[in-house]
Amino acid sequence: MLLLTFFILLSSSSFAFAEEYIIDIPLGAYNPELNTPAEVWYDPPQLFVTVGDTVTWYNDDKEGHTVTSGEGSGRFGWMSDNFGKANGIFDSGRFMPGDSWSYKFEESGTFSYYCTIHPWMEGVLIVEKLIPDYPHDATGKKLEFPLLQYTPDRRIEVNLSWDPPVIKTHEKIQFVYQFYDPQTNSNLAEMKYDFVIYQNGNEIFRDEGLSQIGGDYRNFVFSDSGSIIIRIEGIQSPSIFAEESVTVFGDVQTKEQRSVDFTSAVYDNPEKTSHETYHTKPAQRLTTYYELMLFIILIPGIMFLIALFWLKQKPKISDENPGAVKI
Repeated sequence: MLLLTFFILLSSSSFAFAEEYIIDIPLGAYNPELNTPAEVWYDPPQLFVTVGDTVTWYNDDKEGHTVTSGEGSGRFGWMSDNFGKANGIFDSGRFMPGDSWSYKFEESGTFSYYCTIHPWMEGVLIVEKLIPDYPHDATGKKLEFPLLQYTPDRRIEVNLSWDPPVIKTHEKIQFVYQFYDPQTNSNLAEMKYDFVIYQNGNEIFRDEGLSQIGGDYRNFVFSDSGSIIIRIEGIQSPSIFAEESVTVFGDVQTKEQRSVDFTSAVYDNPEKTSHETYHTKPAQRLTTYYELMLFIILIPGIMFLIALFWLKQKPKISDENPGAVKI
């Protein structure tokens, strides 16, 4: 019973996001004339669905029809021997009045279709990718922030999170990360590294970084969908790595090999098709503020000391004889 319950839950969770849609073939669709009862050949003539959804066509007309992927003839094309062209993606075959035919869409894309018997009958389906409401890695496994990874020599722990958690095209994503000493669980500052993003096997972004207390961040906007790798490589700090190389499991590993990888996926944004330019990294870092504060405090202090020294060294005028200098 426990095993049966498990498989039932697994099966139901696999189809939790799938929906069913209905397209009606109205009475009069068989007639290409303009004064037929049918206002459209397929109702609705255009439909947006998601990958995994099922669409069912009902034949409410008085003749048989097909639902065949490809391009139809248009209202009058059949008069010039254009009877449409199928592309082989799906084909219902002829189904009669009162019958129906269903098809489950497993791939995203735009699918035009028509009736091979009445080629003026045309419709279109736009199938969009399912966008989850949680972050996940490139394999689809759900992620919990912050993500933790150790460098191969286990000398540095790196944690990473991003916002928004679901990555879409044309939307600013902020990657936030920190470096820790696993032995003391203390934050590591002034860590040198390269922040790199690979998408679909290609490097699309690289930037050098120097972390501060509290970590660092980068902003990025993706133009294309697909799997991504976020790599933080060449991690090193002169304060904790005096040696040029370390030994890991008998192999010599240089500083440049200290890296961690995180994976995820980018989805096409259904609401945006373009984006503005964003700053990819902090315009000012903590060291900049420290230097500015030092300048603000130090310069007035030096000027005060100079003025005080000058006042002490200034000769005093005698009250009895204004022309005489008192020594």
